[in-house]
This record gives sequence, structure tokens and C-alpha cells, in this order.
Amino acid sequence: MTAQRVRHPLKARLLQVRQITRLTPRMVRVTFHNPDLGDYISASFDDHMKLFFPADGQPIMPENTPEGPRFPEGVQRPPARDYTPRRIRAADGELDVDFVLHGDGPASSWAARVQVGDALVGAGPRGSFVIPDGFDWQLLIGDETALPAIGRRLEELPKGARVHVIAQVADAAEQQVFQTQANAQINWVQANETNTQPLVDAVRAFVLPEGEGHIWGGGEAAQMRAITHHLLEEKGIDKSRVRVSNYWKQGAAQE
Repeated sequence: MTAQRVRHPLKARLLQVRQITRLTPRMVRVTFHNPDLGDYISASFDDHMKLFFPADGQPIMPENTPEGPRFPEGVQRPPARDYTPRRIRAADGELDVDFVLHGDGPASSWAARVQVGDALVGAGPRGSFVIPDGFDWQLLIGDETALPAIGRRLEELPKGARVHVIAQVADAAEQQVFQTQANAQINWVQANETNTQPLVDAVRAFVLPEGEGHIWGGGEAAQMRAITHHLLEEKGIDKSRVRVSNYWKQGAAQE
């Protein structure tokens, strides 16, 4: 049983804010609308689309070409960040994206002041890495930036699927309640002055279940590297059963 990579046509769309929902003190969900979302494709829970944040609030719509979106010549390309399509309701032309409010930066600053009616350009996903549902168990690992992908996975897993989650949040107020039919066990961890890498410690302490499993992770680069090393080198897990992504790097702006 192996994951499958699929490609999608890369298309840019103008997305208008329809609704804003504060999920936790540090997480806000923005519901975008575009009637052209009927052909939107996102086949995996950890897909990412690129959002372009206009500095002056006026989005610049690129031309969709066979090579992908192309901005007009002479126009400065707005800063872009990658985000998980949290939930798609294509028939309603709606797309949910969850934002972590973590201070300054094009995305976080935009999400902190967003209002209904605002708009930006979104492009992608360019492709999906589809993980089968038939594993005996799954382990999902991540910090707050990975919660949208983790939440989507939990919602999409079939009834009775066995899944373990190790998630790092700033404090108890950031713990989310996910709707799922899966048999899910969630371990919430927090960093403190004496332990700045709680995800690494929690993964090291996790006892791998019997059977064939798959492990997914996403979050801060240093922790993800340490977790990958532990799983592949120390535990000897086949790399085809592990997919870990560096979502961001401590002290560096995400590109």
C-alpha cells in the first residue's frame, strides 16, 4: 500500500471573504467565495494552495496560462504564502482556510484585520499526495500550523479508522475539537522554558502500534528534522511510510 502523487491544472481565482470565524484566540477561519470553485480540486488533506496578499487591499488578478498564473508585466508580484484548503464546498462556491495569528507578516497581518468583502487571489493546489485509508493505524504530528491539515484528515477518515495525533499548541485555549468518525486519540503538548521541542519528546515516547501504519508530520523545521531522524534512523521505519514537511523555520519568514 503506497501513497499516490497526482497533478492538477494550476488555476488562479479571485477569492472574496464571505465569513470570518474565530476558532481559538490564535486561529481564525476565513470562508472565501467564488462561483468558479465548482472545478476546484484538492485530493489530499495536506494539499497547499498559494494565497497572494495585496499590500493595498486591491488584489491583482493574474492571467491563467498553460504554464500557470502569470501576473501582468511591470506589476509587482504580491507576497504569497502556502495554506491548506481546510474545507471545500464546491457546490456552494465556498472554501475555508484557517490562519494562525502569530504576529507580523503578510498573511498573519492580513488575517488579523480581514473583513467580510475583502478579496485576494488564490492559486492551486498544483498537486496532491494521496495517502490510502487502509493502513492499520496512522500517526499525525504537528504544531499549530499543521492543525488545518490534521483537522481535515480527521474529518475525512472513514468510520473506525485508527489514528493517533500528537499536536503542539501554545496553551490549552488553542486545543480544537474535531468532528471525526475515526477512532482518534489526541495528545496535546505545549512548549515551555525547559522544553522547547515537546513534539520531538512526545514522538520519542510514542509506542508504535502493531500492524502497518503511516506517519505524517508538519511544523517547525528543526522539530520536523529531529522527528524524521528519529523515525527513519532510530526506529528504522521505511521512508515510504513517513511523510514529514517543514512548514516554517524558527526566526525566518516563510517564503
